[in-house]
Amino acid sequence: MQNVYLMMRQRLSDGAALFTRIMAALEAEGMTVCPEPWLQGGADDADACDAGTFPMDVVMSVGGDGTLLRATQVAIAHNVPIIGVNVGHIGFLVESELENLAEVCRSLKQDDFNVESRMMLDVVLQDGTVKTALNDVVISRGGYAGLITIKVSVGEEIIGRYVADGLIISTPSGSTGYSLSAGGPIICPDMDCMVLSPICPHSLQHRPVVAGAGQIVTIELDCEPEQTAQLDVDGRMVGTLSGREKVTICRSDTVTRLIRFGSHSFFQRIRAKLTEWSC
Repeated sequence: MQNVYLMMRQRLSDGAALFTRIMAALEAEGMTVCPEPWLQGGADDADACDAGTFPMDVVMSVGGDGTLLRATQVAIAHNVPIIGVNVGHIGFLVESELENLAEVCRSLKQDDFNVESRMMLDVVLQDGTVKTALNDVVISRGGYAGLITIKVSVGEEIIGRYVADGLIISTPSGSTGYSLSAGGPIICPDMDCMVLSPICPHSLQHRPVVAGAGQIVTIELDCEPEQTAQLDVDGRMVGTLSGREKVTICRSDTVTRLIRFGSHSFFQRIRAKLTEWSC
């Protein structure tokens, strides 16, 4: 790896010092660094560059899972892998902690790593707009004070009519995020499936459902046209659904490629992170 596109979590209390430290570590290995636009005034030697023309080999995300999800859109647009350096709280998706920064930079320069492919979801809105998710798609009541009603079909079969705060449709990667907090199962990332987890359902009979990755999930806001719901993709609000409006979700042809070091398995990572989460 030679050319690194750097993205960082915003509003860090020590952001300027952290940026300088990361730039120095990458440049010490002889790599060329292009910071994302908001960072380009953060150091005297950070020359202005354009992600559209920069010949990036890898995207480095410095933050937590939220920053990595934002950086994923850049990585897939340029068909390059992504490495996450954790300065957040839990970080199920990020690969390394900040104290290992020098080793990370050295391994990147020497191409001493593995690449893990993660499935993504295509979210097709009623107007034909397509959004892509690595983690999850969330339909929620947003600012609406009451519960919303969501009709869900897998293929041609209706699997439920949920009266709830909302519904999460997650990939295996996203199964350790919001879906887990809503009672969904942890799914090994090399599985091909989707998890449908209702958020605070009114009926106790509604439980998370696992659907095959090859199936198409159709979501309909089953209420009057004047009622709305919020649609979020990987934590970003992408629109508002009106009553009777439909959204379809299916496996994407696009994958996210995560850089991994060493031999830590998924379950070792989960044990470590869940222990940290419970503290």
